[in-house]
Amino acid sequence: MSQTSAPQAPAAPSPPPTSVQPRPRLPRWATAAAFAGAAVVAVLLGVLTALNLVTFVLYTAVVGTLALWAVSRRVEGRRKAKDRLVTSLVLGAFAVTLVPLLSLVYEVVRRGVARLDGEFFNSSMVGIIGPGGGAYHAILGTLIITGLTVVMSVPIGLLTAVYLVEYGTGRLKRAITFLVDVMTGIPSIVAGLFAYALFAIFFGPGVRLGIAGAVALSVLMIPVMVRSAEEVLKLVPNELREAAYALGVPKWRTIVKVVIPTAIAGLGTSVTLAIARVIGETAPLLVTVGITNATNLDPFDGRMATLPVFAYYQLTQPGVPPEFGIDRAWTAALVLIMLVMGLNLLARLISHFFAPKTGR
Repeated sequence: MSQTSAPQAPAAPSPPPTSVQPRPRLPRWATAAAFAGAAVVAVLLGVLTALNLVTFVLYTAVVGTLALWAVSRRVEGRRKAKDRLVTSLVLGAFAVTLVPLLSLVYEVVRRGVARLDGEFFNSSMVGIIGPGGGAYHAILGTLIITGLTVVMSVPIGLLTAVYLVEYGTGRLKRAITFLVDVMTGIPSIVAGLFAYALFAIFFGPGVRLGIAGAVALSVLMIPVMVRSAEEVLKLVPNELREAAYALGVPKWRTIVKVVIPTAIAGLGTSVTLAIARVIGETAPLLVTVGITNATNLDPFDGRMATLPVFAYYQLTQPGVPPEFGIDRAWTAALVLIMLVMGLNLLARLISHFFAPKTGR
């Protein structure tokens, strides 16, 4: 008995392929052209208004962003135009934010480089009324007080961070975290008043000591150190701790031999950034250390000079004629900026060279 197959219906013809035409794109030079035209418009607006560097950058950013968005909306469509708008807003905000920073650096360098000579670094202000003189005594005082601050703050901050990450639980951990957060936001003058009141109890009112300034700066440095070190220690993988525990290593030895060496680059960065945070403080040192024209290297005996206070007094009490004192103030500010910049570069180098290597 033969089997007959049912006739198959002919296949429906496939629809012809539709070609999607991509929308045209603006050339690469369109962004530069838009903002160049906006700069020309900003100059023309400046003829009618008082144009300075800030308003020029602001006009250029606003007009260039609107022009680029309008052209992109017409040529590339709404989606691409929105992407260009957000990108231009972010870059424009960055440019506007960069203006005061660059202006500050330019002004300090322009006015401070005139006295950045050998005399400024190897002479004090003893017997100086007009020209000449330097900040040798203030630079040494800043280094001594900052060094004492580091000696007091780093062990306390590091041990507190280790406790919070490795041991802390319950109410005590929450209380310490709350107090650290509160200390992070206290005004610097409050730290100076606290240190002054503490030393006035033992040495009487009117006391001025370098160690008192170091204590005041420690109050400001410890919470920064605790917070940054805590975050660095949290980045150490738990697998390293568990591997050490599996080998029978005690917890304290795991922290000393595994956790801290793994986080040493981040901890070094935390220390240098915390130093940069306090090295330029003026208010606590005005209250606790005061100022002197002579070189005093003993933080336990009398007043000491520091760079921030030296700059403050040279600006507020420049003498007659005043231009020489004001020049010394600008140069002291420049040296402070150089110190802070050097500390930040040191932090980057520590992070780069001492970070644990990954991979083979």
